[in-house]
Amino acid sequence: MNDAPSPRCVICPRQLLDHETGRYICLPCEHRIDQDLRKLAGPAGLYARLCLRIQPGRGGSDGPVVSGSSGHPMPCNEQILSLTANGGIVSTLETWVEDWASYGLARRGAGGRLQHRVDVAVETLRLNLTRAASRHPALDEFGREIQQAARQIEAIISGERAPRRIPVTCPCGTVRSVTLDTDGFQCRGCGTEYGHSEALKLTVAERRAA
Repeated sequence: MNDAPSPRCVICPRQLLDHETGRYICLPCEHRIDQDLRKLAGPAGLYARLCLRIQPGRGGSDGPVVSGSSGHPMPCNEQILSLTANGGIVSTLETWVEDWASYGLARRGAGGRLQHRVDVAVETLRLNLTRAASRHPALDEFGREIQQAARQIEAIISGERAPRRIPVTCPCGTVRSVTLDTDGFQCRGCGTEYGHSEALKLTVAERRAA
């Protein structure tokens, strides 16, 4: 008699327990994603703290501009601007809201200033995260992007250099980004599980020509 393989979390990948049946991710991974989302929003959140490193836009513009201080040059100003402006963190969050809306898991925001849009997107994603855990097949990609955004901002604020992300290719052709700190992952394409050492031994993906 052949037993069917036990379902596993698509993120860690830990074997799902009986009370987690029907979910794509385990409860600990859901809690970690929720914590990363909470870090991004609010007046004391990572996005607001990152915006403090640049001046508000002039002339009523909603977009931030790089600080003109000459006393303390900041090599990461360009990076900060790209993260805080349209197309940065807010677009990452709103793209996932749009995606979740197609699954009936979210409602699109009504616009507004960038901080408001970040807060609304985070609130929407957190509110629907538990339902998404059972209904959205790309929760591993979502969790990875949210974690990367939070870690990237934390590294900039603390002055630390974020770990270099390296795209590697599974033999099935699926590309996944890893760092030297990667614990391991399960390939979305074929289901193969990789530990830390195995993940770092995968072939580095070739860069596509622009």
